[in-house]
This record gives sequence, C-alpha cells and structure tokens, in this order.
Amino acid sequence: MLNTAAYRLSHFLSSIMLILAGVVLTSQQGFASITWLHSFFSTLFEVLPILLLGLGGLLCLFYGRTRQAALLIVVYLSHYILANEADYFRTHGVVRESTALTFHMCSLLLPLLYGVYAAWSERAQLVQDLVARSAVLIAVTGVAVAMARRYPDDVLQWLVAIRVEQLQGPLTQALIQFSYAAFALTFLVLLIQYLRHPRVLHASQLVAVLGLYWMLLNTFMLPEALVVMSSMVMLALIVAVAQEAYQMAFLDELTGLPGRRALNERMARLGRNYVIAMTDVDHFKKFNDTYGHDVGDQVLRMVASQLRKVSGGGTAYRYGGEEFTVLYPGKSISECLPHLEALRRNIEEYRMRLRDKQSRPEDAKRGRNQRGQSKSQHVSVAISIGVAERSDEHRDPQEVIKAADQALYKAKEAGRNRVVAYGQKAVPATRRKAVATR
Repeated sequence: MLNTAAYRLSHFLSSIMLILAGVVLTSQQGFASITWLHSFFSTLFEVLPILLLGLGGLLCLFYGRTRQAALLIVVYLSHYILANEADYFRTHGVVRESTALTFHMCSLLLPLLYGVYAAWSERAQLVQDLVARSAVLIAVTGVAVAMARRYPDDVLQWLVAIRVEQLQGPLTQALIQFSYAAFALTFLVLLIQYLRHPRVLHASQLVAVLGLYWMLLNTFMLPEALVVMSSMVMLALIVAVAQEAYQMAFLDELTGLPGRRALNERMARLGRNYVIAMTDVDHFKKFNDTYGHDVGDQVLRMVASQLRKVSGGGTAYRYGGEEFTVLYPGKSISECLPHLEALRRNIEEYRMRLRDKQSRPEDAKRGRNQRGQSKSQHVSVAISIGVAERSDEHRDPQEVIKAADQALYKAKEAGRNRVVAYGQKAVPATRRKAVATR
C-alpha cells in the first residue's frame, strides 16, 4: 500500500525550478533580449557541462551515488555528441549526412540508457557497481556505433520508419516514434519508482526526463537549448544528491525531525535569551517489550508529529532514542510553559489503534471492508518534560540542556506525565492515563 504521507512537493521543487530556468534561459523572449546578460550566460554554459561532470561526479562518488554519476555521464555524452552536429548546422546552415543518423540514435539511446541507470539501484560494492554500469554503457554505445558505420542507410531507415500512423502528427514529427516510446516507458518506470520509494533523488530523476525530452525537441530550433538544458538536468541531479546528503546528516530518518547535529548547529547561533525543553516518552522500554519495536517506532513517529506542531515558536529536534528537544529562541520559561503543557496534553489524549496481527488485512481494500470488525486495541502514551532557560547560572547551551535534564528527572521522580521547570517544584499532572488500555 502506498504511503501518501511520504510524498512531498519539496522532493520536486528544486528540480522543477532548474528545468523551468533552463526553458526561460533558452526562450526567444528570455535573456537573449539583454545583450550583456545573454553573453554572460553563453560563456558560462560553454564550460558548465564539463565542470558539472567533474565536480558533480566526484560528489556522487564521495557519497556512493554511482547511479547519479552514471546518469551525469550519459547526459554529458549526449550533449557532447549532439553539440558537434548542432554547431556545424548553425555555422554552415546545412545538415551533414551523418547528422540525422546521429540525432535519431541519440534520441533513442538517451532515454533508454537514462531509464536503465535511473532504475538501477546502487550495489554494496562501489567498484563492482561502477564496472557493471561502465560495461553496459560501452556495450550499448559500441554496438550502436558499429551498426551506424557498417549499415548507416539501413539503420536510419529502420529508425525513421513510421510504424503507427495514428500517432504521427504535427506534434510528433520532431523525434522518431521509437524515441517517444522510450521516453514514455522511462517516465512510467521512474514514476513507479518514486511512488514506491518517495525520495528526492527519485523525484529529480523523474523531472529530469522532461528536461531531456524538451532538450531533444529543441536541439536544432533554439541555439542554446542543448547546452543549457543538459546543464540544468545535470545540476538537478547533483542538487538532489546534496539534498539527500543534508538530510542524512541533519534529519532523523525515523521521525523526519531535525537530528542532533542540526540541534548543535542551531545552538551555536542562539542569542542571549532562549528556553530548552527536554522531552522523554514515559515507560518507552516497557512499551517496546510489550508491543514490539515496530509499534515502538510508530509511537516515536506519533510523538514527533505532535512535537512538529508545538506552538509558541518552538522547534523540535530528536535528541536520541526516545528523547526529544524543543528549542524556544528569544523566549522565557513563563512564556513557554503553557505551550509545553498543551503539547503534553495532546500526546496524552492521542489514542493509537493497534490491530491484531492475525486479523490484519493483506491489502487496503480488505482493510476498508473490515474496518470496525477486526479485533483491535487502543494504546496511549505520555511524556515528561523538563524545561530550563539561559541565565547567569547557565550561560552555555550545553549547561541549559543539563539543567533541563535535571528538571526532566524530577518530573519522572514525581510520577511522570508532567512539565517541570528547572528550580521549581513538580507540577501535578491534570490527568493520568495507563500506558496501554484495551
């Protein structure tokens, strides 16, 4: 069953912006009307593809993204091959005999190779993965070049032959019919890939297919279409690698909240007034032992979702394990306590429904039909919160965290499920609930 909550517009945002920027830069109404700006971008894009291939390839290999490195090579090779033909056409105003064959073969092999590499997941062994991908590229291009040189006329006739008359029209004359089929197949495969595994990398690969399609359509029609769009596609792939690298370093994979490293970076830029709250899920080990780690992970995600909605200007971070941190820049304890108490109450009142594993349906349709009939139980969890603020006694953020930890221990000693400020007595909880109720 698809997890619709994992699909995010942010996965596509950077790639879409880059591809749209490429369309604008190459349009006749774009930067061409401004002479000096057009000259600047023309000079930049002359060297940009090779720079992106070198620097981007190193970045991909550093993070073990051999798939993206292979995609960069495929896009660059296509740009390099087609650029020679396009330059000759613009210089002499005529098309060479080899141009049609070269263009049509690229329009077929580019989407196919791109689709194969984009759907080909990385393997554990980096060197073996690179060797395998290189072997495929060499074999495919080698066979294509050999056939083009040995049987140029036969290959060209086979490529340009119209096999489905109904699909031929004014909008489908720029490329051969095989190319449209290859792009459609690649787009479908990568769409399924993203739907099954929503990631920034998969989203960028999907959007880049549209950029490559637009590039081929306008290779000979717009002067800068080839170099600009190939650069934007390569840049979109590289930015996606950087985005995922950032997420790996600064975002917690389970909860989606900023992690410990992000918290440390933020604390280094705090002002003179701030409040730090340390939060811990009560009896979490007992809950894990009773219901299992899968349900425990669901609890952590639920708590994280409530923390993400904390009011009062706070930002939540996962500190580690079942501990979370809420940071309030420019606030005092008196301003934050009502919001933290509301957070505690929301989590206490949230009831999670657990379905019996034996009666769990195999698919979503059966689940809808069995809704309200299957045996299930509801569980609820509670959190304890310790709060501290910067003061003359605690000037450093790490000292404030230690003070908040001390307040958290007091909250647990006083019976858990409550908010306790450093230096104050434990405030009794307004209501207590069992960790699990049937």
